Amino acid sequence: MDVAKLSMALSKSNTQYQASLSVMKMAMGNAEQQGETIQELLSSADVKVIQHAVQASSWWKH
Repeated sequence: MDVAKLSMALSKSNTQYQASLSVMKMAMGNAEQQGETIQELLSSADVKVIQHAVQASSWWKH
């Protein structure tokens, strides 16, 4: 067994794992921020405007 090759493979695997974890954390942070923004928009929006947008969207799909 080549210890040096095994050590390099383990190091590479760990680096790939850490990079994947960082990307996932960034994506989760972005999703959370977008969710908060949507909640703020919905809480401050006029219900009639939202209903109109939904109806217009439903009409467009048919």
